[in-house]
Amino acid sequence: MTFGRLVLAWIPVAGWFVIATLSIARLVARQSGAWAAAPRGYWKWPISEAGLLTLFASLWFDSLGSGGSWLVFALVGALATVPKWLPGPDRAVPNRELFVGACADLARYEIAGALLAWRLG
Repeated sequence: MTFGRLVLAWIPVAGWFVIATLSIARLVARQSGAWAAAPRGYWKWPISEAGLLTLFASLWFDSLGSGGSWLVFALVGALATVPKWLPGPDRAVPNRELFVGACADLARYEIAGALLAWRLG
């Protein structure tokens, strides 16, 4: 795996994560009845997350194979979504917002997995 190939796989996933993160925030905010503005520097975490997911995908596609990648990325997306399902008593979230946000996060990871399968697989 060359560094250039990793960067070329990371770029579309990073772009997707930035767009999806902003869209999910607006979708969840609309469910609560208000539009939320994206916080300053919101793009830093999705870009970092895309980098980590790209490294994980390169391990998957270059050593273990490409079969079942949709399931692997669904599991990774579920792991990333679990903390939102259990927000704790200090951050009570309505069930509808929780469900919409979790489904959107899972879809975000599945689409990222498809992008990485296309670039690395």
